[in-house]
Formats: sequence, C-alpha cells, structure tokens
Amino acid sequence: MFMFSIIRYLLFLFDPEIAHHIAMKSLKVADFFGLLSFLPSPAPSKPRVVFGIKFKNALGLAAGLDKNAEYIDCLSKLGFGFIEVGTLTPRAQPGNPKPRLFRLTNEEGIINRFGFNNVGIDKAILNIKSSKFTGVLGINIGKNFDTPIEEAINDYLLCFRKAYQYASYIVINISSPNTQNLRKLQDESFFEGLISRIKLEQEAQARKHQKYVPFLIKISPDGSMKEMDNIIKLLIKYNIDGIIATNTTLSRNEVSESKFKDQAGGLSGEPLRSRALKTQKYLYKGLKGKIPIIGVGGIMQAKDAVERMNEGAELIQIYSGLIFKGHRLINELCECTKQRQ
Repeated sequence: MFMFSIIRYLLFLFDPEIAHHIAMKSLKVADFFGLLSFLPSPAPSKPRVVFGIKFKNALGLAAGLDKNAEYIDCLSKLGFGFIEVGTLTPRAQPGNPKPRLFRLTNEEGIINRFGFNNVGIDKAILNIKSSKFTGVLGINIGKNFDTPIEEAINDYLLCFRKAYQYASYIVINISSPNTQNLRKLQDESFFEGLISRIKLEQEAQARKHQKYVPFLIKISPDGSMKEMDNIIKLLIKYNIDGIIATNTTLSRNEVSESKFKDQAGGLSGEPLRSRALKTQKYLYKGLKGKIPIIGVGGIMQAKDAVERMNEGAELIQIYSGLIFKGHRLINELCECTKQRQ
C-alpha cells in the first residue's frame, strides 16, 4: 500500500496520458524480470460459468486500458478472471487531438475523449496471436470515426469476423460518447438492424469455425427509459448473449466543482457509480434474469462490487478503480465477489 502510494504520487505528477504509457511500459518491464510474481495473488475462487464461458473469478479488466492488445500477458498476471481489449476499429486511427485525458483526483474520476485511438483490428489480432495468454479474452469493437452512421454495420461486421477466432467473447461498443453520432446506434431506428445483422453473422461464423463465440452489447448510462425499454425488448427477442452496463457518462452532476467539469468526453470512476448502478438495476429488472449482465462503472471498493452483484451483475469490470487504488483493489474485489457465489 505504501509503495503504491509513492508510485501513484509520482505518476500523478505527469500528464495523465503520459502517465498511462509509463505505467503500462513499466508493467511490461516488471513482467520481463519476473517481478509480478511477487505480487500477492487473489485467493482462489470457485469458477463461474456465464454465457457458456468458464471464468476463474468474477472480476475483469474493462476495455480501454489495453486498447491494442499489447499488454495481455502482463495484465493477466495481476489476478483478473478475464481481460477485455479494445475498442478496435477496421482501420488504425489516431483518435481525437490531445489533451484528451483528464484526471479528477479529488473526485476519483477520469474524463477521456480518446475517440477510439487504436492500431486497427489487423495489428491488434497479431498482438493477440503473439501473446501467451490462454484465459478469457474479450475483444471490444467499434466503427471508424469517418464511417457514416448509416454504414456503421459494415465496420462492426468486418471487425466481428476478424475477431471471431481469437475472442472468448466480442463486445459491440455503441455507447462511447467520443465518436460522433455513435450513440445513435442505441436508438430504435438503428439498434434492431444492428443486432439482428450481427446475430446472423454470429450464426454464420459459428458454422464456419465450429465454435460459438458470444457477443455482448455495451450501453450508455445516459439513455432514456424509453431507449432502455427498447434495448431490453430487442435483447430478449434476438437472444443476445449479454450486456455490459455501462460505458462512461456525459453528465457532470457529480463533478460540478471540478476545474475539468467543462471538458468534453466521457466521465468514469467514482462520479459514474450511481448512474451506472441505476442503469444496471433498470436493465436487470426488465431482463428478468434472461440476459447476463457485466457491471462496470465506478467500482472503487468492495462494497461497490457487492452492490453491483446484489443488483444482478454476474461479472464485474474495473478500469478507473485500478488507476486510483492499485493492485490491492483486485484482491479486495476478488475476495468479496468470491463470497457472493
């Protein structure tokens, strides 16, 4: 704990995006020298099966930390039950101009407007193929920034086909606030056409590869009840494998005193917690246990994880919590979720 406090203090002296790269490169170096083996490991837990996949524990790493699948091997040694990489798009893209990442230290929140910066699905797949990881891997996919929303399905289908052989599950990201118009794909006018096409592609790929890979939808915490009701209805209608609740929020209600409150982008961390939980509870009530939920957003301590699982999450993920709390949070969450089995 003391050592992490020193490391965090030093990293927080840097610009957040620079600090991120320093931390990830340092993790890779530590893995190379075998130093990660000295970290305390989470206590073993009874594996759980969700959407047909066996997870060694209920805690996963959310997409965004390892966008390009470059750090899978070292991240897998931190104790996670599963890892999700991406968001990946058909073509490489630089994302939005810098600065695009803001650390709200007092509020334990992060605002980002990266805009799906990534090396593209082909390069990321090469990274995955070169890794030694054999655990549960989620691949999160999106559309390129310059693909018209009416043609977005083509980007998702292309990425879906390329990811299929290498993913334990695939996530359809239609909820990032940092790609213009992306959230329109949650609208009634787009959503059914999107998921029905992907469902047909899933069936075709399963026949081709003799392997069924589940796909999940990652949704926004900012949707209206009408929008969520439509999502619930269609998830059940098309027997979608799972849902991730939630992505980041555009709301600034919880950070109204922050100097960064007017920065554009999605807000995560502690300020997202109540909004993400509210969305998850609404989904769980509507889905009636028919579709598994992964809870993510503002899980910063054990009680947050317990609350999310009590309100219907089968699995949970973290990102911002890892930035602010460090490795000890992984052990805490693995222990408390083990007790919820």
